[in-house]
Amino acid sequence: MLSSTANKLASNLSYTILNSDDPQTVADGAPAYLLLMDSFLLESNNNPKLLQSAASLYSAYAGVFVNSETRAAKMTDKALNYALEALCIENKKNCHIRKLHYHDFAQQAATINKTNLNSWYVLGSTWAGWIKANSSNMSAIAELPKVTLIMEKIIAIDEDWQDGQTHLYLGVLKTLLPPALGGKPEQSQAHFKKVINLSQGKNLMAKVLYAEKYARLLFEQALHDRLLNEVIAADPYAENLTLMNVLAQKKAHELLATSNEYF
Repeated sequence: MLSSTANKLASNLSYTILNSDDPQTVADGAPAYLLLMDSFLLESNNNPKLLQSAASLYSAYAGVFVNSETRAAKMTDKALNYALEALCIENKKNCHIRKLHYHDFAQQAATINKTNLNSWYVLGSTWAGWIKANSSNMSAIAELPKVTLIMEKIIAIDEDWQDGQTHLYLGVLKTLLPPALGGKPEQSQAHFKKVINLSQGKNLMAKVLYAEKYARLLFEQALHDRLLNEVIAADPYAENLTLMNVLAQKKAHELLATSNEYF
């Protein structure tokens, strides 16, 4: 009963948060639910769905609302560990997957299919959040190929998964390194365009990240300003995107205000 109640609560909480148009209320209230999820896991620590919900919530909160690098690193570390634990419970062969050399890791990633797609997506998204929070650490950047492989495998199976969010993660990941160090901004641009198309332009954060991560990296001010102006002029209300769209519009105003200074 506890597991069932916790799973339903996590699902309802996720829907409520994603469709809120009040980021401050979410920012103020979410920490209480993070602690609540932790308390549920004390009794149901073998529940993969609950572990994945906790992983996603911790990762999202850290990525959106936490400004302290130390706190973000700590919270994304917990998120990643929850996601890894969930994958281990579902398949014991994946219990030490993070420590595997790339070749052996790729063999495990080859088992991704429609039935375990969500488990791997949660791992890939929380892992990407962890890398972003630790991007100044080269040992964290060294784990980038594994996360990229997970996301590419998911896209190969279902590129519409989570309304194209997998493309969004890849778009950001491929800009973490500049071209001189092996970064692939042209691939990044293709992923940003794809998620915008898949969401029919409703995913405003995709345009903001396209401007911030790609246009700024390549010093394309015209593209940068056009994308941000489109975000500001758009209707932010869309199912499961409202909160992120409201935050995207706030970020768009901030980026646009510093455009001439940056370029």
